[in-house]
Amino acid sequence: DLLTSGGMMETKKIADYGERYGLPTALHFAGSPIALMANIHCAAAISSFVALEHHGLDLPFWEGLVTGLPDNYIEDGYVRVPETPGLGVDLNYDGIEANLRFPGLFEPTEEWNNPKLDFWQPDKRWDK
Repeated sequence: DLLTSGGMMETKKIADYGERYGLPTALHFAGSPIALMANIHCAAAISSFVALEHHGLDLPFWEGLVTGLPDNYIEDGYVRVPETPGLGVDLNYDGIEANLRFPGLFEPTEEWNNPKLDFWQPDKRWDK
């Protein structure tokens, strides 16, 4: 899973290591359109890539979370790697805000600024 294995570079390293031993790479994915495109780009760089799990079709609003995703972006089980800059899609803030589980896009997050965890002290370094 690209989002939990450490990102694109770490996933590529894991795949390359497996390839040395003849193992194919199948990527797990259940996330946003942004994460899908990150997986698509990473998969394109992995020569042992065979499959990418995709759950976006389960949510009727999923495609509306971004702009730039082509119609019929899946064709015969394949997704074309975008040739546009970046990941190939942009956030659609209206689509995101319309589908929030909890209202409040970009509201203050005081719970992160003043954590209740005694051990977390952002002004102190752990290595000193």
